[in-house]
Amino acid sequence: MARLILFNKPHGVLSQFTDRGTAGPPRATLSDYIAVPGVYPAGRLDRDSEGLLLLTDDGKLQARLANPRHKTEKTYLVQVEGIPSDRALDALRRGITLKDGPTRPAGVQATAAPDVWDRDPPVRFRKSVPDRWLEITITEGRNRQVRRMTAHVGHPTLRLIRWRVGKWTLDGLAPGDWREA
Repeated sequence: MARLILFNKPHGVLSQFTDRGTAGPPRATLSDYIAVPGVYPAGRLDRDSEGLLLLTDDGKLQARLANPRHKTEKTYLVQVEGIPSDRALDALRRGITLKDGPTRPAGVQATAAPDVWDRDPPVRFRKSVPDRWLEITITEGRNRQVRRMTAHVGHPTLRLIRWRVGKWTLDGLAPGDWREA
């Protein structure tokens, strides 16, 4: 039977088990949180993003979750700089053209600030620049896609939390915690 682990990846943690990065100090990795042999991430989540990362020992499940052709829905809670206009939100809903091509249409809605954990380090706060939370659902997963989409419509991402992948959610998982599905 395949194992599936739901992990709430904290900000600053690499979505891999080893750090093959720069010559600087070692960076936090999955091995700092998960000591389960034989599981691997089904997709990635940038170091500066937080939230749900699925890990499995089943190669077919890993491919089905990570490959864009399977159109697995991923929902993000996204704090953006500024207050997006209806026009900007509609552009995201229709799909926009990034440097690597057009995106599929996204589910997008403005939402109240979610009741989530504080981030460490905190998001910078500027009194003169408002921010807004959006719930964005995509079926792709290109490199830094949500960040590039919000920047494209003039609202850079300040904080990004992946809340859901397919039928699995972060509900009840604190940052750094994991459970088997």
